[in-house]
Amino acid sequence: QGYFAPYLLIFYGYGENKMEADLTFSSRRSPVVSLHGCVASSQSLASNIGLDILKRGGNAADAAVAIAAALAVTEPCSTGPGGDAFCLFYNGETGDIKGINGSGRSSRAQTLDFIEGLGYTAEAPPLPFDALNVTVPGAPACWCDTIQMFGSQKLSLQEVLSGAVELAEVGFPVAEVTTHHWTNWVAALRDAGKEVDGNLLIDGHAPKSGQLYKNPALAQTLKTLGEGGKSAFYKGRVAQAIVDVIRQHGGVMTLDDLSSHDSEVITPISTDYKGVRLWEPPPNSQGLAALLLLNILESFPLKALGHNSSDYIHILVEALRLTVTDSLSYLGDPEHVTIPLGTLLDKSYSQKRAQHISMDRAMADVEPGPTGGSDTVYFCVLDSHGNACSFVNSNCMGFGTGLVPKDCGFSLQNRGAFFNLRRNHFNCVAGGKRPYHTIMAALLTDSPSSSQKPRLLAALGVMGGLMQPQGHVQVLLNMLEFGMNPQQALDAPRIYVHYDQKTAQWLVHLEEGVRQEVAEELIKRGHKVNWPITGHKRSQFGRGQIITVGDWWSPSVSQTNHPSKVLWAGSDPRGDGCAQGY
Repeated sequence: QGYFAPYLLIFYGYGENKMEADLTFSSRRSPVVSLHGCVASSQSLASNIGLDILKRGGNAADAAVAIAAALAVTEPCSTGPGGDAFCLFYNGETGDIKGINGSGRSSRAQTLDFIEGLGYTAEAPPLPFDALNVTVPGAPACWCDTIQMFGSQKLSLQEVLSGAVELAEVGFPVAEVTTHHWTNWVAALRDAGKEVDGNLLIDGHAPKSGQLYKNPALAQTLKTLGEGGKSAFYKGRVAQAIVDVIRQHGGVMTLDDLSSHDSEVITPISTDYKGVRLWEPPPNSQGLAALLLLNILESFPLKALGHNSSDYIHILVEALRLTVTDSLSYLGDPEHVTIPLGTLLDKSYSQKRAQHISMDRAMADVEPGPTGGSDTVYFCVLDSHGNACSFVNSNCMGFGTGLVPKDCGFSLQNRGAFFNLRRNHFNCVAGGKRPYHTIMAALLTDSPSSSQKPRLLAALGVMGGLMQPQGHVQVLLNMLEFGMNPQQALDAPRIYVHYDQKTAQWLVHLEEGVRQEVAEELIKRGHKVNWPITGHKRSQFGRGQIITVGDWWSPSVSQTNHPSKVLWAGSDPRGDGCAQGY
């Protein structure tokens, strides 16, 4: 699975000229404060559509699906109906937390024997953009099921999707950061010898910043979904178009693979950390990684070490190396492998893992796992009834495979590239199997006794491949340990750790804003450091959104007896989006 590495380099630095490299983060944002409802996403037009749904009587789930569809229009280089989705929903009345696993499976015909028969091996798998890497798109079913299970029932699916339909029909001006990624992924597809569908272009080129882009074919697909529900996507014209384009390019997906797809209702997994509880989707999502990381870090006095100090970052990096190793060793489709969640989430296990960390030297013997990348959108909504929806939607790498079903206006994901081709491996490819999945959405509550319902504290998430659990934990610690408000927590410089298969080294990427002396000290301790990461290359640190209930993160506030109902929100400066409230 190390074949992702060169494509990540394409994404992070392809064709970067001086203007692109000089993308600065000089503006200051205040956290958005509101009382009745709040949304946060990576595109301002999508945030506005979500807020409109809340004002029309919809709840957090309705608004989240409206945003998901709008982002499919405005950010097709990250998300769309051809990808997957996960959501977590907090019921403000009951305190129940449930979720939906909206990830799709491989074609039933796509067995390891079949793949090997084509000449592929674990060392030489299909290239990331190959049609063999298309898994069944799970997002449309997840949208429909989110409305049915968690929605207000005051608005129809057609009404929820209407804002996105209008955006696609009338057109919208493409945002600045999106333009950069759109251009890079078009170039990556062409460099891989792939023809880029005209639906993704304007006059043969990626849109420029501020240029009006329309997608009438996607508008029609969203109308079809709104009018006919899941069956209108997984059967009929759209399904046939999906199968046709995959088979034309060497894939083996069938109409039966699509028609038999359904979402899975999930109970999230969680862990306690100093009086709060972080909730994540269970495997095949990598939400487990964030919980393992938090459990290891609980053994260290992080606040006393100081934010982004050399000691703090050293411990974070070492804990991440242990966590990445564990998650990539155990994560897969729980319908095909047994995952020892109880053992992994037991605090004693993490305490033993923490003992491997030495303060003065980087570990030398961490067994690496495979790495990968992801292009994704994360967004969240809180409504006036106390409900929260934490949602993540992804094509995997940019436009995924870049394959666009005829007259449908969206590209098909390449999530199947995460399968392993080693026989008996936990994540080995198999027919009808879900791959290891990077995308994850989180909720934060207090840690109630067994007789109480959990009280919602926040919906939060950070998108971006293996950066996601790293981002979840870093922004959470920024608030919990260092008293930052949601916007400050997202603004703060981040750390990204990954294993480079080519050099057989763990790499530590430090964002601009981390002090030079910190980078130098980490090098002395044996870390391979890349500093400072600037401009558009900062995209590797992900893009996040946070909405909190009250300012519990403030060191001067005690809400034990008088919890606040004021909503505080932040949106990542590394993206084009914003938080909005009313």
